[in-house]
Amino acid sequence: MKDLQGKVAVVTGGSGGIGIEIGRAMLAKGMKVVLADLSAEKLDAVTKDLASPDVVGLPVDVTDFDAVCALRDQTLDRFGACHVIVNNAAVGAGAKGNVWEHHLNDWKWSLDVNVMGVINGMNAFIPLLVEQDEGHVVNTSSGNGAYYPIASSGIYPVTKSAVTTLTECLWGQLRERGSKVSASLLLPSSPTPGVLATGIWKAGANRPDRYLRGDPDDANPRDALEDYKQRAAAAGQEVVEAPLSDVADLCLRAIEEDLFWATYELEHQMQKLDERYASMRHLTPPDYLVEVNLMSADAEEREAQKGER
Repeated sequence: MKDLQGKVAVVTGGSGGIGIEIGRAMLAKGMKVVLADLSAEKLDAVTKDLASPDVVGLPVDVTDFDAVCALRDQTLDRFGACHVIVNNAAVGAGAKGNVWEHHLNDWKWSLDVNVMGVINGMNAFIPLLVEQDEGHVVNTSSGNGAYYPIASSGIYPVTKSAVTTLTECLWGQLRERGSKVSASLLLPSSPTPGVLATGIWKAGANRPDRYLRGDPDDANPRDALEDYKQRAAAAGQEVVEAPLSDVADLCLRAIEEDLFWATYELEHQMQKLDERYASMRHLTPPDYLVEVNLMSADAEEREAQKGER
């Protein structure tokens, strides 16, 4: 889709950092944008800040297929068309312990939002795009689940590896039928050194009652970014933030240039990718997974365990 002027896009997770910046970048291209998210209040604040007649915020629970279908219909009622769906909504569950110790509701919530939310978006919107034989699907994954999993994070890379494989299959099937609709996998990244300060760091925020674990952390979700900054400061390091606009630029380039792997080639990730391939190719243990970094909430404990071995 070389010319985005006047085209209509729907972005889920639209009241969060990456979703907001994607919406902002789309408006700059002359697109009409529907930002969709769980919180009507946050959407109202975002759309007021963007201050454009070409953007609207619509509440949606992406785990509810009927609600996503209603989002599609509201988009058509408002703008008369839809050309791009960005399945960007995701959560970090804030699970505790090892993967065999995670609360089942952490798994259910993450799988329902991060995987079924993408599937619901695809099932609701792709038939429309295929019928008109024009459009683009962007599914947001993560380097943590596409390049390799960060073992300490457990649930999140499981969901994102599912989105990666799902989008590969989608791209292949669209090509097999000769459709002009295409697909991209957005791997949020930036050529600017630093972390991407997205809502994923606030693990457990906006957890619906049906996914509660029945512990004190339900009402007091952890701000992992702030914890990370404190650990870094204690180690004499400074955490800098990369601009989320870099991710938005990447998303728009993927649509315009029909780029499947929407990512910046970062040296550390490329090295890990090579190590993962080598491990699979030569049937060696996945030693690339044994990594201690300050992003892990239990980094100090893991470092101590490493020293004991």
